[in-house]
Amino acid sequence: MQKLPTTIYDFIVQEENNYMLPTAIIEDYEWSMKDHIKTSVFYKNSQFTRGNSESERDNKPFKNIIRPILNLQYRTEGFDVKDVDIYVDDASNQHKSLLIKKYHDKWARENKIDTFIDELVESYVDFGGALVKNVNKVRPEVVPLQSIVLCDQTDILSGPIGIKHFYSPDQLKDMEEYGWGDEANGATHSVDEAILFSEQSKEVNKSQSNLARTPGKYIEVYEIHGTLPTRYLKDEIEDGVDEAYTKQMQIVCFYHGESGASQGITLFRTEEKELPFKFISRDEIFGRTLGFGGAEELFEAQVWTNYSEIRKKDMLDSASKTILKTTDSAFATRNKVQNMENLEIAVLEEGKDIGQVDTYPRNISLFDKAVMDWEEHARTMGAAQDPIMGEEPKSGTPFRLQALVTQQAQGQHEYRKGKLATFVEEIYREWILPYISKEIVKGKSFMVTLEFDELQQIVKKIVTNRVNRSVIDKILDGDLIDPQEINTLKEVTRELFMRDNNKFFEILKDEMKGLAVDVKVSIAGKQKDLPGVVDKLSSVWGTIMKFPQVLQNPSMANLFNQIIEYSGLNPVDFSGFEGQPIQAPQAPQGPPQAQPVQTL
Repeated sequence: MQKLPTTIYDFIVQEENNYMLPTAIIEDYEWSMKDHIKTSVFYKNSQFTRGNSESERDNKPFKNIIRPILNLQYRTEGFDVKDVDIYVDDASNQHKSLLIKKYHDKWARENKIDTFIDELVESYVDFGGALVKNVNKVRPEVVPLQSIVLCDQTDILSGPIGIKHFYSPDQLKDMEEYGWGDEANGATHSVDEAILFSEQSKEVNKSQSNLARTPGKYIEVYEIHGTLPTRYLKDEIEDGVDEAYTKQMQIVCFYHGESGASQGITLFRTEEKELPFKFISRDEIFGRTLGFGGAEELFEAQVWTNYSEIRKKDMLDSASKTILKTTDSAFATRNKVQNMENLEIAVLEEGKDIGQVDTYPRNISLFDKAVMDWEEHARTMGAAQDPIMGEEPKSGTPFRLQALVTQQAQGQHEYRKGKLATFVEEIYREWILPYISKEIVKGKSFMVTLEFDELQQIVKKIVTNRVNRSVIDKILDGDLIDPQEINTLKEVTRELFMRDNNKFFEILKDEMKGLAVDVKVSIAGKQKDLPGVVDKLSSVWGTIMKFPQVLQNPSMANLFNQIIEYSGLNPVDFSGFEGQPIQAPQAPQGPPQAQPVQTL
């Protein structure tokens, strides 16, 4: 068992080295989080795990079969901020849900919540997990897993987490706003001293002496969160005191002293009530913190696809060479074949022969088939069959069969999307909604763009309010109420309000005080398959218009609701049809026929 380091600096060095070692998942199965992330990044970006120099890549083609499937998973497992529905969880104040929903839409645009969701989905798909950090007052931050330098590889939230940042001097100076470099916050050096000690380079990997030369100075900053010895928060170590542990946050830098040895300085340290992270794993694997990633499930197919492509390249190189053979041993001396002009005559000794060596790549078709087989295997692993990839179906494929195959292929992606939606709801309830609730009680004024159904919902209340006020004024003035005038007022008010869907909203101070606010993420995704929804609606409309009287029968109306529900539509949207007499279209009548003249 390793001895616990005396200082936070020694702890970082020790644990950063431990992070480079693999952990045992089960007998004869070891896994390294660092290597897993590295391989995923390499393969996604068409890089071999080794041998990527310019000279080596000239002879090694890389056919990337991973990126198209990852791009598909981003689209099918992600969702939009408009799917996040904020509402007032109070029956008597439910009408205020529209106000808070529209304020959230404005806040989400300003804080780029759509970008946050996209980054969350990409990390979740690429690496098999996503780590999200609460940074208060602004949108949460998706931590790039490449920036992690120490953590528990079996359960990332069960131990300390270390993140490495590279700050420019300007960026580091900006952190003074948060108390970095202040002795009152436990700093041993100021921000200016940290910048002074920095080198004009970035260290890419501590295990290798390779530096990325940069045009300006960059300072390595370690951000550490977790339960650590309490002595890490103090400069003096008290002897004879039982070891105590505290949840804490440390901001640490390293620099090389005059002797060349690495020295540590602290810019910020404080106790922390709780870990500011949340984590979601994709396709969990017991014993490792990251699940089965979207890139990882294609590692094997990518390796053997590249193997076949490299062999094909070697064959093509051989086939591109023209090699001659001859029984005339002196032919090459007398004739410089490489420099011959077109139609130039070569002389052979009597009885001698010359010909071309056969270099035709007869086995290349085997490698073509191998590549196709591995690509098909990759698509099966990634649930990316031809229909969902947007490729044309084979000739003769029935339309309904094509739709069924596409729906089945979506199943796995919908399952994962549901997990992401639940995770985002948790982030909203615990991090975002408390902040929004505090902001809206201060009073807010903002411009919003209303959807058509929202306009319809509001205009009814606007018209009713305007008419009621007009009627009250007339009664108080002793005037008669003209029904025709009231109807005109309704039409004018409605027409003026519906001219523009951009409206100015105002939330009064303390109007939302004490209201319970909740959230749900609706991922039904009707907007994802508009042609399919339109086809279903057209079918329903045609049925209703042909047999309107059927819906007056309770049994048939119940059957109609089941058809609507199984079609993926909302029966509530068609509730008005039940029991309502709908006039069938009348057949056009011909001109009246002349009555025959009656005679005696």
